[in-house]
Amino acid sequence: MASVIIVGGGPGGYVAAIRAAQLGLAVTLVEREWLGGVCLNWGCIPTKALLRNAEVLSLFKHAKDWGVTMEKLTADYGSAFDRSRQVSDKLVKGIQFLMKKNKITVVEGAGKLVAPNTVQVGAKKLTADHVILAVGARPRLFPGMVADGKRLVTSRAALLENRDAPKSLVILGGGAIGCEFAYIYNQYGAKVTLVELQPHLLPLEDPESSTVLEKAYQKEGIELMLGCGYVSHEIGAKGVKVKVKTPQGEKTVEAERMLVALGISPNTEELGLEAVGVKTERGFIQVDEQMRTNIPGVWAIGDCNGRSGLAHVASAQGVVAVETIAGHHPPALRYEDMPRCTYCHPQVASLGLTEAQAKERGFDVKVGRFPLAANGKALALGDATGQVKVVVDGKYGEVLGVHMVGPDVTELLPEFGLARTAEATVTEFEYSVHAHPTLSEALHEAVLSAQGIALHI
Repeated sequence: MASVIIVGGGPGGYVAAIRAAQLGLAVTLVEREWLGGVCLNWGCIPTKALLRNAEVLSLFKHAKDWGVTMEKLTADYGSAFDRSRQVSDKLVKGIQFLMKKNKITVVEGAGKLVAPNTVQVGAKKLTADHVILAVGARPRLFPGMVADGKRLVTSRAALLENRDAPKSLVILGGGAIGCEFAYIYNQYGAKVTLVELQPHLLPLEDPESSTVLEKAYQKEGIELMLGCGYVSHEIGAKGVKVKVKTPQGEKTVEAERMLVALGISPNTEELGLEAVGVKTERGFIQVDEQMRTNIPGVWAIGDCNGRSGLAHVASAQGVVAVETIAGHHPPALRYEDMPRCTYCHPQVASLGLTEAQAKERGFDVKVGRFPLAANGKALALGDATGQVKVVVDGKYGEVLGVHMVGPDVTELLPEFGLARTAEATVTEFEYSVHAHPTLSEALHEAVLSAQGIALHI
């Protein structure tokens, strides 16, 4: 029986461990902190719980729209925080159960690679035929920044320590993390200023989606400083002064707290990579399409290899790695087709190519759009801000990408994910019947729009 040691118990590591056990491998999982990693403990899951609380609060604020009269609305952020911790704890216990169910040996402690097939954990030396590194990443800070967890915080402190909502907040970074926290804290009464160096929020998304989100945020009173860069900050007894470079010159923004959401740095410094000879670039472990490093028997998955910073991609990479180890031949992941989701309100979801990317690659591009203002279910929900945009190859009819913004659009992505996997064309979409009334009808209509035959606009 082949054996594998997995260093890191996040979404990449624990999923790889379960799949390896299913394939008959002897599995040891090393975790230094909590099973579930960042995602379950202080990332994806608690953030989504807080976002749900914020959405419910927003509904209460607009009770009159639903014919409901309320007086003296109060909102306790501490209770929302506690609920988010309960949700996380429940899922972590679920992972612990899955480890026992699949007879996976869990070793607590920080693992260090001391040979291609050997991992040291404290005084113990563990050996196996293969080692999979799944050590994840942490929030990135500018040089000289020190997160004290009170005035200057990252998502970790915000989700594990800060049980209060600040009265004012500056967020550096308009990516998914920054946008999600902006929505949460704004709903709980914070004056939020969101600083992003690029011209749009969510700069990796289609600009049309970003523009819809920007208008929604400005309507909610969130101040956007787009095309503006961080210069410096000063922490005082009562808050933070942040100096920002704007097109009109430098400006100082004062707030009770600053949240830094600038991306991630890999947790690879103390891993023993140099001694073993594992190649890295900017700290990220270099791998091939099956997650092999340059050292035989050493593999790397998830955030630490730099291919993607998404939990579901880490899980998929883990499956690719262990299935390859077990002698299977899983297909290589197509990273442009990995689902991309931002769970603020309105939500933003996409996969595949943007319109600009498709044109750069020489496709005969056709674009279809369908506004949610024309979708019956969205109107019934009282939440019709947004649209579905599809990018289609005019020559063969292949659906190249989808870009959505609106209520619960993250739940609509799987249809396009399957379409991309199956290389579906507009024909399959055209003759696929979507239930009425549903938000999914907007997907059908957007594809019809790309052919000039939309029915409801």
